[in-house]
Amino acid sequence: QVQLVESGGGLVKPGGSLRLSCVASGRIYSINTMAWYRQGPGKEREWVAIITSDGRTSLADSVKGRFTISRDKAKNTVSLQMNSLKSEDTAVYYCNVGAAERSDLPYLEVWGQGTLVTVSS
Repeated sequence: QVQLVESGGGLVKPGGSLRLSCVASGRIYSINTMAWYRQGPGKEREWVAIITSDGRTSLADSVKGRFTISRDKAKNTVSLQMNSLKSEDTAVYYCNVGAAERSDLPYLEVWGQGTLVTVSS
């Protein structure tokens, strides 16, 4: 019922920037955390960033100082601003949201379809 639509991926040169967005839609009563994960070629999926309902954020050490996560609660949107991109940032980036469809239902993990970010010269 809850759907996530990601956008913003593409090809960028090293040192460049991209902004990823993820919009949650459907029957949504409440959203808890919103997060970003990524999976590079030949690698396991790894956590990148998370933002809580209170607006507290946390970033993986590999992206700290370069990436910023933010959310617009009114629009059910989470964004990932990526600056100073490196080749090792190349990956499929996935949005992850904890959402409840009704007040009497628990939060469920919902995943986006993924958007490809390629950092190459």
